[in-house]
Order: sequence, then C-alpha cells, then structure tokens
Amino acid sequence: MKLDAIRGCFEGVVPGTMATASLDGTPNVSYLSQVQFVDGDHVALTYQFFNKTRANLLANPHAVLAVVDPVTAAHYRLSLEFLRTETAGPLFESMKAKLAGIASHVGMSGVFQLLGADVFRVHALEQVPGCTLPAQPERNLLSALRRTLDRIRAQRDLEQLLADTLEALAVEWDIGHAMALLYDAPGQRLYTLASRGYEVSGVGSEIALGDGVIGVAARERTPIRISHMSSEYAYNRTIRDNAQNKGLDALETAIPLPGLRQSRSQLAVPMVAADRLIGVLYVESPLDLRFTYDDEDALVALAAQLALTIHLLQSAPDTPDDGQCPAGETTRAPGEPIAVCHYPENDSVFLDDEYLIKGVAGSIFMALVRDHLESGRSEFSNRALRLDPRVRLPDLSDNLEARLLLLSRRLAERDAGVRIEKTGRGRFRLHAQRPLLLIS
Repeated sequence: MKLDAIRGCFEGVVPGTMATASLDGTPNVSYLSQVQFVDGDHVALTYQFFNKTRANLLANPHAVLAVVDPVTAAHYRLSLEFLRTETAGPLFESMKAKLAGIASHVGMSGVFQLLGADVFRVHALEQVPGCTLPAQPERNLLSALRRTLDRIRAQRDLEQLLADTLEALAVEWDIGHAMALLYDAPGQRLYTLASRGYEVSGVGSEIALGDGVIGVAARERTPIRISHMSSEYAYNRTIRDNAQNKGLDALETAIPLPGLRQSRSQLAVPMVAADRLIGVLYVESPLDLRFTYDDEDALVALAAQLALTIHLLQSAPDTPDDGQCPAGETTRAPGEPIAVCHYPENDSVFLDDEYLIKGVAGSIFMALVRDHLESGRSEFSNRALRLDPRVRLPDLSDNLEARLLLLSRRLAERDAGVRIEKTGRGRFRLHAQRPLLLIS
C-alpha cells in the first residue's frame, strides 16, 4: 500500500494516535492534532510542547502511528522513525496554517501553538482489519486540469488569460470563488489583478508578503491549505491591522481584498517560473474540507502552467515603436474638470478626492496625464512607456502589461470619466470625458 493512498486520513478530522516508548520500554500513547503528508516515504507531526511523547522520541526515535479515514472509517497503522524537527520553512508554515484552522474548528484558537514540524520516515504501512464504509466517488481532477490547460495554453493576452483561468475553475472544477494576484518585488507585496465570485472585484487590493494564507504561500513558495476557518488567517482583519499600523494614509489607500465573509476552506498556490515568483492563485469555499490533497496537487500543476504563460508574456518583446503615435485631438473636453491629485512619495493618485491607484501603476497614470495635458497626446505605446524615466518600473522585465491592466480596471471601476482603451498589440489610448486638472 502506498502512503499517498491514505492522505485523506491526514486532514485533521479524526485525530491520530501515536505510541512511543522510553528507553526502559515504558509505553506512552498520545493524540495528535495534525499529521502532514510529506512524500511517499515521510510524514510530519506537530510538535506543540515538550511532553512525555517528545522526551521518548528524543531518547528512542521509533514510534507507531494509528490514523483513521474520516469517510470509510478504515484504520491504518504506520511504523515510524523520528528524523528531525523543522522550525521554519515551507513545511513548517504549511503545518502552522493548517493547525490554526484545526484549532479554530475545535474552539482551541490561541491554545494550539506549533513549535516545530517533526519529520518521520515511514518504514511500514498496513490496514487494520475491520468493517469499513464505501469510499466516495473520486472526482476526475486530471480531466478538469487537461481541459483548463487547453483553454489557457495558447493565450497571448494577460487579461484574457486570467479571465479564462478563473472561468475554467468555476466551470471545470466547481470552484466559484477565486482570485489571481501578481507579485510586486520592490514593494514585497501582491496585488489583485483578477477575481471571480465576489460582490466586489477588489482589483488593486494588496497583501504583504508573509501575511495570511496568500502571503505565506508567496513567501515560502509552497501551497498553503486550510480546511477549517481560522481567524488567525482572516484577511480583512490582517489588512486593516497592517494599514492602521502604518497610519491614516494607508487606510485611505487600502482597497478591500475580495473574500467570503465565512470562508471555511482556503488554498493558496504560488505561481513560480524560471525560479521567480510570479504571483499566487487563490481559491476558497464556504464549506469545510472543500479542498483536499488531490485538489492541491492539481492546482499546483495549473499554477505552474499559468506562471509559465505569464512569464512568457512578460518576456515577449514589445511591438516596435514606429513613431506614428499621433498627438491626438487638442479639442478641450466639455464639463467640469476632473481633479487629479498626485502624491509623489508613493505615487498615489486621487480623482476628485477619491483614491484610484498607487505605486508603479500610479506613476504610469501620471506620465499619461502629463503628456495629455502638455501636448494633447492620447495615443501611447508600451515600448515608449517602458523606456520613460518618469515611470518607476523596477526593471525592464517588470510586467508592464499587468500594471496597465490594473490601471485600466481601476479606472473602469471608479467610473470617474477617464479610461484606457486598447487599440492594438502594445498600444492603447487615454480617453478623458472631461478636462483634467492636475493638482500636485
């Protein structure tokens, strides 16, 4: 029997039981909050406090673990050998997040604290004889993955790529709540570029590296999955607390992150290509135990393809600038001026005293506005914008298209009389329905 065949026993629904022995042979039996599947030969157990079990393992590394399948009630017995304790890194963070969900589910938030992830080698696995219930029919995630990859593999437009991915998650995977966030390396943050299934899109909302399920998954570059709601990883509180710590300005420019009010299951999968963090694919559900190890495996494969496609789009050369971008109409637009207020410190932009955007996208918008006001220009190219010293792109490989898409969607949501229209590959137009008034 393969270890990955019983991964359903490691979801924390039924506590595992471990037997250890001291050097003189005195046995000890204890319940475990969590067992984590590591690979085909290893599992990890939670180290939460120093007790008799811990003392026995340090003196005698051999143990026996009993686990139960929560669906079939099948019992399994594993012969283990203690190898090491990890106190940081992907495995530790994954177990820490999952333990927080288990603690919340059983009313022990603040009591369960992970000190380390104890890694064990599995020497033997056997099923204990006894009555069992029928297993649930398996979902064909491989088929869903194949159809999704067929939809996105040939995409050459970032906006359509993300839209197709989120639609496929809803149609093929029955995952109705999802978002895609891209990574801003200089700011050490992730920003929401696309979402589906929420009352508000949250485009432009940010989460810091290391905050919540999404931030931890990005920082450690490992999937983070929670099967039960955890207040410790609740995003609305996390974002607001961080903003309050940074002062009133941070609160004024904080766009609410989309999310379910009662999110019971969460899974964040990092998108990595060419050893570079591209972003995070995040899904959630109002149901407990919605995402299993199998869902995690399949979404990791999807995120890898998505990251590679985005990386290729980022690396694609811009359309050569033929110098034919016209200055545009100089006729003054009718109506009351739109007040454009810019704060250079972080390139935050307000339209008629309401927050629009900040950061690189803010510097892009201000470059367009200044050219429009000074020369009446309305037609622009990605190539020229990428080389513009006023635009604070971290480097030439930065995803300019993602920044433009973010800006375009924020302008559309604000509906303040300014928008960006794509006019061709690598070209776009700034359209102002009313005059623009720059306030520095």
